[in-house]
Amino acid sequence: MAKCENYFMNTVLKLIGRDCELFANDLLHCENQIAEEVASSTFLVIGGAGSIGQAVAKEIFKRSPQKLHVVDLNENGLVELVRDIRSAYGYISGDFQTFALDIGSQEYDAFIRSDGHYDYVLNLSALKHVRSEKDPFTLMRMIDVNVFNTEKTIHQAIDNGAKKYFCVSTDKATNPVNMMGASKRIMEMFLMRQTSNISISTARFANVAFSNGSLLDGFNQRIQKHQPIVAPNDVRRYFLTPSESGELCLMSCILGENRDIFFPKLSAELSLITFSDIALRYLQELGYEPHLCESEDEARRLANALPAQGKWPCLFSKSDTTGEKDFEEFFTDKEVLDMQRFSNLGVIKNPDSYDKQKVSYFEAEIKRLKAQGVWTKKELVDLFFEMIPDFGHQELGKYLDSKM
Repeated sequence: MAKCENYFMNTVLKLIGRDCELFANDLLHCENQIAEEVASSTFLVIGGAGSIGQAVAKEIFKRSPQKLHVVDLNENGLVELVRDIRSAYGYISGDFQTFALDIGSQEYDAFIRSDGHYDYVLNLSALKHVRSEKDPFTLMRMIDVNVFNTEKTIHQAIDNGAKKYFCVSTDKATNPVNMMGASKRIMEMFLMRQTSNISISTARFANVAFSNGSLLDGFNQRIQKHQPIVAPNDVRRYFLTPSESGELCLMSCILGENRDIFFPKLSAELSLITFSDIALRYLQELGYEPHLCESEDEARRLANALPAQGKWPCLFSKSDTTGEKDFEEFFTDKEVLDMQRFSNLGVIKNPDSYDKQKVSYFEAEIKRLKAQGVWTKKELVDLFFEMIPDFGHQELGKYLDSKM
């Protein structure tokens, strides 16, 4: 199994243009501290069936915690997590269980009341797709999941005496241009409101290569279904491997001080790469020659015939949909940084302050809109602009669902 994991890791690294793991040096120096803390502690992982959640759960499990409970509403994802853990690592003496629960539900609340005592609570749940903000209903759910479920689970952690709460953020919360990133930025504001009651740390990081639902994961689906590979050729992104995302979250959770936000340092190892370049490398790794098409119709028409000739139809074009950011960044020029503590990790040191009036206003306005029974996307967008005055959102009238 370790050999298979190493092969997968090396393949992903090759596709994203790297030949080494980002956090190996930092883990080497901190491993004893992390391993001792995990082995003596209990953990709740929320949203543990997603790609990042599974990576975090595995990082915790292999260090033999006293208790590891994993919650997610994705039952199939939890089944795969257990199969993966049993196949890779076997068993531990501690209490390891998974629970197929919606954290917004009464059943989850009953679960917490019955066995809610954890040293560390890690929240990896999120609505992460920019396409989810196209309508006012899914957008409101994004606010519920990314902001108010976070607020709820923090209160539960405080009530049950947890010593640390970790919540994953995103690089898209830095100078956000889409509602997803802005919802995570607002979530960070809500986190700061609770840091006088519990120690909280978080992490902003880049795209996770081949994570569930990502464009790169979609490449796998397209190959299996003999469909064209489609990608933007002008969008450049940083990528972490799945295991690196788990390592970063665990290091922030265990090593982060109150109000810290961890992020990967930019370096020669972490460089921008376009989705189309990854697509080309991916096809070459599978032994196919890319065939560049001019239209969706051409790409669909050639999808059945070309693979037998060792070629694959590709459609690369410029991004023209709402919510795409020209470049990625992990911090703003107004944030205080600690770039000395780690080799390949930076830390944003947040002050012990937040805009109490803004946070309370957002809470009240969302409650008011829900009480109306119906709301518009414009009302939500306007509210986001009030929360984040320099919000870079531009409505282009086109979303990814309107493209192949």
